[in-house]
Amino acid sequence: MTLRERLTELVQACFTGLWIETHEPDEALSELAQLCQAENWCYASWNIDAGLRVLGVESAAAGQDPLAAIRALQGMADPQGTTLLVLQNFHRFLGSAEIVQALIQQIQQGKQQRTFIVVLAPVINIPVELEKLFIVVEHDLPSREQLAEIARQIATEPSELPTGRAWETVLDAAAGLTRYEAEGAFSLSLVRHDRLQAEAVWSIKEGLLKKSGLLQLYRGQDSFDSLGGLSALKAFCRRALLQSQRGVSRPRARGLLLVSPPGCGKSQFCKALGRETVRPVLQLDIGTLMGSLVGQSEERMRQALKIADAMAPCVLMIDEVEKALSGVSGSAGDGGVSSRLFGTMLTWLNDRTSDVFVVCTANDVSRLPPEFARAERFDGIFMLDLPNSERDTIWNLYLRQYELDKTQKRPTDSDWTGAEIKSCCRLAALLDLPLVQAAQNIVPVAVTAAEAVSKLRAWASGRCLSADQPGIYRSATSKPRRNVARGTIDPLQN
Repeated sequence: MTLRERLTELVQACFTGLWIETHEPDEALSELAQLCQAENWCYASWNIDAGLRVLGVESAAAGQDPLAAIRALQGMADPQGTTLLVLQNFHRFLGSAEIVQALIQQIQQGKQQRTFIVVLAPVINIPVELEKLFIVVEHDLPSREQLAEIARQIATEPSELPTGRAWETVLDAAAGLTRYEAEGAFSLSLVRHDRLQAEAVWSIKEGLLKKSGLLQLYRGQDSFDSLGGLSALKAFCRRALLQSQRGVSRPRARGLLLVSPPGCGKSQFCKALGRETVRPVLQLDIGTLMGSLVGQSEERMRQALKIADAMAPCVLMIDEVEKALSGVSGSAGDGGVSSRLFGTMLTWLNDRTSDVFVVCTANDVSRLPPEFARAERFDGIFMLDLPNSERDTIWNLYLRQYELDKTQKRPTDSDWTGAEIKSCCRLAALLDLPLVQAAQNIVPVAVTAAEAVSKLRAWASGRCLSADQPGIYRSATSKPRRNVARGTIDPLQN
């Protein structure tokens, strides 16, 4: 439903206080003016710069005084019609008791006079005295169809417009931009490339994410070819994401929970997943959401998830989620902030309809509450164990990357992670040493954290999917569950 349709219903139902949350005030004003013209309603607008304007004529009586603009609405009432007064960025003036009281009186009188106050603001900041008097309406960002129309208006030559999958990629990149931002991004692409390309659009979005400070955009060159092993996990993601073609009715992939000892490639897999599936990778660090004011952390979490929804289709990476939510049990001494953040995330994971593929990683799943990993929040929980048969592939990958002799003797690596193999190759190249000597500088995590690794393997055995081969993960050290055969007891037997 468009903004115009929603406002028509609310005005007909006589909700006289309307708060429109928008980052595109000019677009919202245009829609409101068109609505009033089509319905033959009286239209007036006010802002601190231009003052009060009624039907395009400046009113000297009200001028730039916000209190006078509210009081002027009563004089504009039409006994036979409807009057709308639009106040731009009026949240800046709601700290005044006089203005709040004037709004209360005018909104209540508007029921009889059919006068409506409409506040346009980029945030919802309603004083407690007015909370029950305003109905909040969200002005949606442009749809794909609207973005396509903007692109065609900017790129007037047929050679400037891509076709097929390239065109869909441009629209995907523009998702979440305002109309003004989309026009600028498309224009920048024409200046750089003489045609519309997703790369230029993403450069604009990267700057927008940096301004928010809530999410980071990863734009690396790694793909699945740069990762050794994990064949079952790669196949699962390819099937779930790459086959999700537009226009085909099929459910959307929801995400994955990856558990493993440190250094087994969880984070690297998340980053490679974006390039492999032609999706941007957004990194959410829950620690950066913490604010000093009451309610600020929860609001920043909602805002970050809202940005992720607007960026869809994308991959949202939450690294080491068990550390970010360590205070969920209420023992963190943060006044319940972690618990509320966790509740917000759970609700979003379960109810979201956007095409956001969430990948959470964890090293210690025992610190996660059981409801976090239940069905329909993730498509699967994968265990990434220390590499086994994949070690040769990983060695060859990093020997080639660091230009080392592939024929030289390798150190004993039966308990090494992929990160430790990479570190050995890097140190060999850095120090100009054979691999065997470079390995003397490495103590594997399977040794330094042997108890934790053993505990994680025992927990994952039978509970998780294997990242290396299809099916359930089974730890080589875990013992099979005992099956007890029970005989039938004859009740007549003594």
